[in-house]
Amino acid sequence: MHFRAFDLLKAIACNLIVLHHLAYYGPMADVAWPLMPDVFSWLGSHGRVAVHAFLAMGGFLAARSLSSREAVAAPLEAILRRFIKLVPPFMAAMLIAVAASALASQWMTHDSLSPTPGIRQILAHAFLLHGVLGIESISAGAWYVAIDFQLFALMAVIMSLSARPRLPAWVAPTVVALCTAASLVYFNLDASWDVWGMYFFGSYGLGALAWWASERAKSRWHATLVFGAILLLGGLALNLEFRSRIAVALGTALLLVPACRRAISLPWQNARPVRYFGRISYAVFLVHFPVCLFVNAAFTRFAPALPEVQAAGVLAAWLASIAAGAAFHHWIEQPLAMLTLPSRDATAANTVKA
Repeated sequence: MHFRAFDLLKAIACNLIVLHHLAYYGPMADVAWPLMPDVFSWLGSHGRVAVHAFLAMGGFLAARSLSSREAVAAPLEAILRRFIKLVPPFMAAMLIAVAASALASQWMTHDSLSPTPGIRQILAHAFLLHGVLGIESISAGAWYVAIDFQLFALMAVIMSLSARPRLPAWVAPTVVALCTAASLVYFNLDASWDVWGMYFFGSYGLGALAWWASERAKSRWHATLVFGAILLLGGLALNLEFRSRIAVALGTALLLVPACRRAISLPWQNARPVRYFGRISYAVFLVHFPVCLFVNAAFTRFAPALPEVQAAGVLAAWLASIAAGAAFHHWIEQPLAMLTLPSRDATAANTVKA
């Protein structure tokens, strides 16, 4: 089953993340800043919250996939499949990031450049432990993959324990709602938790609840109850302390319910470019930073430091990130999925990945 609304949301969120990194890390954006100061300022300060749309969609898809009888019966197997799905393309992207940083360092000196990683740093990334071990990320966005795995593992354990014999069906969404509440009112308010999944479970859990609210097999009363829980949890969290990241996750979750339960179409969601971008969005997310780093270095070294020229460099880096993501998806991500996952899982990985 393919949810068309996801393609549009992933396309928007992914592009915002690319533009955020271009605005935040420079140096092209630093020179081009006078042309569009408000745009660059907003992207640099707020564009990153788009990642919480990905977290909400990830929670939705995790709840959906882990609701199957096979997943709840064998949670460790589901967690292992997730690990095998995430790590090979992630490490391929990290190798690209190392190469791009080494090349870019020949043309410019900048804080966004990373030194050649040692074996400890590489192994930490390979096991998705770089965040919790306090090891510097090889590439911007590497933290997200590790957090995604933590969140999926936590969701798998919750779903498995909640599916014990004689337990009613409402136990799983109730436990998820309680964990979501704990994240929103405690963990997400303390930045020292931001290397652990519970810091982000508020966004993830809102998306998971959106799955239960959107199930067409459930009654309207059930959908209304869960939808109300999403509104209540999100509203209480924002009233306690307004956080734009939580507002984005809440908005995404609320949008997914009617879009998936009633198959309400969002504008442009069925357009072929949007559908294609939905498929390649994760690949774009993985490789955009080294591409942007390379283009930044090239324009710093070879192009004049004029706002108009450097703005053209920002545009070139954005378009190059999309092209590189498409190439990575077709030539690396898909072949790796076919090699490392069973055929059914490989097909699912290329249709509903978040």
